[in-house]
Amino acid sequence: MRATYRALGHLIAGMVVIQAAAIAMWAFGMFHWLAEGDGNTVTPQLAKDFLKGVTGSVGMSIHSIGSVVIALLAIILLIISFFAKVPSGVKWAGFTFLAVLFQWVIAIVSFVAPGFGFLHGANALVIAWLGWRVAKQAGVAEESAPASEAAAAR
Repeated sequence: MRATYRALGHLIAGMVVIQAAAIAMWAFGMFHWLAEGDGNTVTPQLAKDFLKGVTGSVGMSIHSIGSVVIALLAIILLIISFFAKVPSGVKWAGFTFLAVLFQWVIAIVSFVAPGFGFLHGANALVIAWLGWRVAKQAGVAEESAPASEAAAAR
C-alpha cells in the first residue's frame, strides 16, 4: 500500500506539470490564432464550443480532462492513506485532497472574477508540492521500518 501511496503522490505532481503545459499550449495557440491576421475573434458561440478550431485548443481539452484525473487521484489517495500505514499519511493526503478541491472552487470563481486565476496558478504549484511531499512521506515510512525491525529483533 505504501508503494501505491507513493505512486499516487508522484502521479498527482506529474499531472500538475501536464496541466501547466497543456494550458500554456492553449494560451500560446490562442494568441497565435488571434494574431494570424485572418480576422479571427473569440465569440460567445466559439467559447461555448470549447474553442474548437482554435490553434492549441487541444491544450484546453487536455487541461479539462487532467483536472478530472487529478481529482480522482486525490480521492483515491485519500482512501488509500487510511490503509497504507504511512506516518502522517492521512494528514498529507487530506491536505492534497483539500488543495485539489480548492483548485476546482478557484477555477469556477475565476470564470466570474478572472483575477482569481492568479490563485488557480499558485495553488497548482501547491498541489504539485503536496504530491511530491506525499511521495516523500511514503519513503519516510520505509526508512523508519528497518530501524523499528532492528529494535524489535533485540
